[in-house]
Amino acid sequence: MLSDVTTPQDLDDRFRETLAALPAAERRRDPADPVTDDAPLTGGQVLDLFDAQVTSRQLDLAGRWLRSFGEGFYTIGSAGHEGNAAVAAALRPTDPALLHYRSGAFYCLRAAQAAADPALAPVDPDATRAAADQSPADGRARTVDSERSAPAETVDSEPSTGTQPTVDGAPTRAPGADPRLSESEPSGIEQAPAANGFAAYADAARDVLRGMVASSLEPIAGGRHKVFGRADLAVVPTTSTIASHLPRAVGMGLAVERLRRLDSAGRRTGAGMRVGSGAGATHAPWPPDAIVVCSFGDASVNHASATAAFNTAGWYDHAGLRIPVLFVCEDNGLGISVRSPEGWVEATLRAKPGIRYFSADGADPVRTYEVAAEAAAWVRRNRRPAVLHLRTVRLMGHAGADAESAYRGPAELAQDLDRDPVAATARLLVDAGVATGDELLARYDETGWQVRRLAEEVLGEPKLASAAEVVSALAPRRPVRVARAVADAAARASGPGAGARAEAFGGKPPELVGPMTLAQSINAALADGMLDHPQMALFGEDVAAKGGVYGVTKGLRDRFGAARVFDTLLDETSVLGLGLGAGLAGMLPVPEIQYLAYLHNAEDQLRGEAATMRFFSQGAFRNPMVVRVAGLAYQEGFGGHFHNDNSVAVLRDVPGLVVAVPARPDDAAPMLRTCLASAAVDGSVCVFLEPIALYHSRDLYADGDGEWLAAYPEPGGWVAGHVPIGRARVYPVGSADDLTIITFGNGVRMSLRAAAVLAEEGVGTRVVDLRWLAPLPVSDIIRESSATGRVLVVDETRRSGGVGEGVIAALVDAGYVGAARRVAGVDSFVPLGPAARHVLVSAEAITDGARTLLAR
Repeated sequence: MLSDVTTPQDLDDRFRETLAALPAAERRRDPADPVTDDAPLTGGQVLDLFDAQVTSRQLDLAGRWLRSFGEGFYTIGSAGHEGNAAVAAALRPTDPALLHYRSGAFYCLRAAQAAADPALAPVDPDATRAAADQSPADGRARTVDSERSAPAETVDSEPSTGTQPTVDGAPTRAPGADPRLSESEPSGIEQAPAANGFAAYADAARDVLRGMVASSLEPIAGGRHKVFGRADLAVVPTTSTIASHLPRAVGMGLAVERLRRLDSAGRRTGAGMRVGSGAGATHAPWPPDAIVVCSFGDASVNHASATAAFNTAGWYDHAGLRIPVLFVCEDNGLGISVRSPEGWVEATLRAKPGIRYFSADGADPVRTYEVAAEAAAWVRRNRRPAVLHLRTVRLMGHAGADAESAYRGPAELAQDLDRDPVAATARLLVDAGVATGDELLARYDETGWQVRRLAEEVLGEPKLASAAEVVSALAPRRPVRVARAVADAAARASGPGAGARAEAFGGKPPELVGPMTLAQSINAALADGMLDHPQMALFGEDVAAKGGVYGVTKGLRDRFGAARVFDTLLDETSVLGLGLGAGLAGMLPVPEIQYLAYLHNAEDQLRGEAATMRFFSQGAFRNPMVVRVAGLAYQEGFGGHFHNDNSVAVLRDVPGLVVAVPARPDDAAPMLRTCLASAAVDGSVCVFLEPIALYHSRDLYADGDGEWLAAYPEPGGWVAGHVPIGRARVYPVGSADDLTIITFGNGVRMSLRAAAVLAEEGVGTRVVDLRWLAPLPVSDIIRESSATGRVLVVDETRRSGGVGEGVIAALVDAGYVGAARRVAGVDSFVPLGPAARHVLVSAEAITDGARTLLAR
């Protein structure tokens, strides 16, 4: 009897009733024959789909069982969406996949594909190395997956024969790839063991169950969250349940195509595709003709991130650039309780310019496979984006706590049960004579028993036992390796790369130019970075042809070409999404956000996507990135708050994010080199916040003194001038014994002016430039503060939520007992024109604050 909520018992009973009522076919069909006379799948292959679907269904039932006695922590399941197993079958196991939370059957089928032929599993040496560096608290080495070992070769390890078909001069199939994976046979299902029952899916089931119970042995997130992900399956964990992973998918597609073109130009050196040379080289983790698949729900179509991703993919397609991405919209008609209006999703997806539309009913496994195979082949052949609109149902509600009776009636629930995709696959197998209802029910029960057995096993596995274990994979800091990378870059620039460097700078390297401004120093450092990191790409709004709004990237496109320095469309979410995907694909992206205020349009790409990748994959995946942001206030005669945004609070509380603020030209270059090295070595996500008002400043104390200019160091001086992450710079003024001023950015210039005035009054000051806002240079703060016992914190951001709060808290936590005072911006947006002076910090306010502090 169907209740007003589809419970696990309802679903199980209804499935059993359906199978019991199926009449046996008049004759048995050989599983090696097509399941129907004109079907592209054999009976055995459909049995494989059935087993993947049943495994996923039993995992959902096990999740509810675990939750019933407080041992399961995740009940969002895939029931009703199991048709996505046929989508997995139509793809190759080396196609990178970003899966949403109802992708259980897809995940199970892909695991079976890879298990059947390990030679097809993708290998990323850099990811394997990064994962091995992550060790739990007990000292055991952790690899990408401790229970599985990756093969030593990738599918494209053999040299190209030059005979394969091409698109735009590039091969459509990975050279040396398994011939079974040709364009005429896009499926990977033939790699799975036909009718092999639960054995082919046991590892996948264990993975999912470990995620449900937060086991620290779970192979991708290690108990931090329940996600679908495994490096050896090319399944990239997505940390959001809504559409924030779609912009990353577009970036991955763009990067895969760029690296494919590099490979087709002959830049192949052994296993995988290796781009560049020296320490800056990287392995591309997927075959050159791979496509990216990204799944999401119908409600996510309405999310701004999805709109950005579709628009960007279509925009680039219209511009003639290729992005091989297959979007898969799994449409069950509901976003928790909010319905998608009838026809809305189809109309929306069909209307996306530059994106080919395909559709299928997830309750029809053969047709779903046919359409998915057609869509995948079209994307692979044309290297262009497409969307597969897969109609599904949702069974057992959104999650365990979802009271469906509040928004769905029994009749609607019964209609969804009639479209149960697992029952539909069973019906196809019985009607075709491949199996009987009793035989399929026996497979269902055997799988259920095996899943329950595994669930009981994982219950006893360890959980993350300390804060140290939780954060161990968050953001590694290996300063010695970073310093070594900078030293290696210097050696290359002055040695084997000296000729190319001289040519890139037109015969006059920057160290011979003379004193530089902040903008000029950043420009030169970016050029040196492009020379040393062949996989580095610089992009954003106006960065190429115009050279940036402030000229900071001027001339870089001419030096390094439009493939490495390019303009993007005007959308910050997409700019960061391109960077996220490019980093994941093996590039070193340096996107620019034109103004700090515009970053707030896309904060989730940093918070929810970039900073979490290592955390939720234990380092198996990473998205190294250096985000350049022009920001902070004090632009004279220009702006208002959009061009004078002085808030960085949203950046400072993102775990693992590095936030750098260079104030002087002689800090900008080494800090940028450090960020690039940290991204390359540790996979760090760095925000390089550049004070706009200091870009072209030349003077410090008086007009014409040139005290804010600095010479660019030659490569031989890079090691001595290296600036580690989290280390401050101290400027002694006078005796430096009376007062410590702690500041950053524009505050450094103003504080040095104030210190000069105080020096004339006999006050010795040490001005501490934090340089790094995350992580704060706490040890330097404590040392320099204790040296004088009087601390003035000069914070050009706001009093509430500003950097100064973090500095004061660090002093309190360290037991500092001296005097302290803050001078900070007013809690206000920055107004236009002279009114800005009323809410921003000034040199006069710093001087007055110092005098008040000294008078205590």
